[in-house]
Amino acid sequence: MTEVKENKMGYMPVGKLLFSMAVPMMISMLVQALYNVVDSIFVARISENALTAVSLAFPIQNLMIAVASGTGVGVNALVSRSLGERKADYANTAANNSFFLYLMSFLAFALIAGLFGGIYYSFMAADPEIISGGTKYIRIVGILSFGLFYEILCERLLQSTGKTIYSMISQMSGAITNIILDPLLIFGMFGLPKMCIAGAALATVLGQVVGACLSLMFNLRKNKELTINPFAYPLSGRIIKEIYAVGVPSIMMVSIGSVMNFCINKILMAFSSTAVAVFGVYFKLQSFIFMPVFGLNNGMVPIVAYNYGARNPERIKKTIRLAAIAAISIMAVGFLAFQFLPRVLLGAFNATDHMLEIGIPAFRIISWSFMMAGFCIVSSSVFQAMGHGVYSLLTSVVRQLVVLVPAAFLLSRLFGLEMVWWSFPIAELAALALSVFFLRKIIREEIDPLERLHECKD
Repeated sequence: MTEVKENKMGYMPVGKLLFSMAVPMMISMLVQALYNVVDSIFVARISENALTAVSLAFPIQNLMIAVASGTGVGVNALVSRSLGERKADYANTAANNSFFLYLMSFLAFALIAGLFGGIYYSFMAADPEIISGGTKYIRIVGILSFGLFYEILCERLLQSTGKTIYSMISQMSGAITNIILDPLLIFGMFGLPKMCIAGAALATVLGQVVGACLSLMFNLRKNKELTINPFAYPLSGRIIKEIYAVGVPSIMMVSIGSVMNFCINKILMAFSSTAVAVFGVYFKLQSFIFMPVFGLNNGMVPIVAYNYGARNPERIKKTIRLAAIAAISIMAVGFLAFQFLPRVLLGAFNATDHMLEIGIPAFRIISWSFMMAGFCIVSSSVFQAMGHGVYSLLTSVVRQLVVLVPAAFLLSRLFGLEMVWWSFPIAELAALALSVFFLRKIIREEIDPLERLHECKD
């Protein structure tokens, strides 16, 4: 069995290590959030119906991201843990088997988007403009989603070995490409055809392809701890099972967000398409707050997984503690922005008076969930890094399906539109209670015994 030398995740001071790995990911996630927002800002200049059409595409796009990122969580955790255990061959087999898994995922979504994109929009909306524009958008981003899948895979491989600076560069390059192409393709500038919503979709997939190409190049040239050659490593049923043991709960967890978004959109559409547009704008804007926390987690997961494999409990606990403090602090900034600047935030999307009337109270109410969400996100990533994706899944199910959707439905029927938004803080409170319970269980049953093992060895 080939052995590998000690990785920085096993010896560098935890605070310096966490932020050296997390900051590049946080920056790249912020740029990613920026391109999501800019995309919708340009689309909003077409019409409110165009903004609604793109907003309705979110559950399908989120489902693609769920499969890609969820599988990536399993790959990341297995590769990092194998490196921590000095099992280089096993880490390489896991990394290369994942290329096949991502190919199958892309082909499935290309088929679904091509065949059922129009049916989905006909079910969600009655306005022909929304149906026509949305169908074009979802077919393009689905059929050409290979860039999305391989960008996420290659970035997860870079993260699993601590090469987050290269992951940042590839993500930023893809996002910047999208931002540049958006106005050119939407409005037909510099001799390019005016493609409207289809232009926004094409700009998105071209940005993803740029990110995928760069991240693959960095893996081949800079990621010396892994050998990338999918044809040199036969498929291993054991490894695929291990990847999905962590990945499937993560996929389901993010997919539940698609189900939640779908249900909330249906509830809001009963009031007006403007309410759906507000919800879509909220999701774009909240990514500015949540994406840096996800970036923090992407830096944290390989550290926790590596040190769990290396049996180093103190480094695990210190990483969790620092990540939780940072996440809650980021969310506190977001809370203040949504409380005091909702009119400014909505104004960037060409908001009408009716949209402001709905959106301002919505932003202020939903933001009460932010700081609780920060802790829950960190806890969920700890569960995944240590092979307990089912805990993350259970927490997500309770938050989004057991509490949020039923609460939103009941509040909409009993008190009207404004009260629907209170379902978000209510659901986050339930998720917080579960996160604390599961995290304490893992520390007591798995991390603390590692500490006693070290004491015995001494």
